[in-house]
Amino acid sequence: MSLELDFYAMMVQPMRDELTQLGFQELRNAQEVDEAMKDKQGTMLVVVNSICGCAGGIARPAVALALQNDKKPDRLVTVFAGQDKDATARAREYFEGMPPSSPSMFLFKDGKLVGVLHRSNIEGSDAHHVAAHLVALFDEYCA
Repeated sequence: MSLELDFYAMMVQPMRDELTQLGFQELRNAQEVDEAMKDKQGTMLVVVNSICGCAGGIARPAVALALQNDKKPDRLVTVFAGQDKDATARAREYFEGMPPSSPSMFLFKDGKLVGVLHRSNIEGSDAHHVAAHLVALFDEYCA
């Protein structure tokens, strides 16, 4: 079983790296999520990453495009649905009233949820369209 888990972790690592190479902090457990969410000053983008095709083909590329904008969140954090289950479950507790969705993106300003992109906003779209939606949120809420 350990060999299978190691293989699966190895296969998922490039999907994690796409965001960490952009400056995202991975939150791997509930405590790390609580610690990140405790800092309510400024803006924070939370990306719920996943292994699905729309995450790899649309969501992660869209985030990379959007972060080229002049205005962007102060902090970037990510949880990985299906991989870091405790972290993802805890993060979803902060997305009050929002159904579970992965991939998905949540923008917080001063601790308040101000923007959401669910899987339904991502799937069937393209990276440029999703990036434009993120940029509009960044322009409105980020310094």
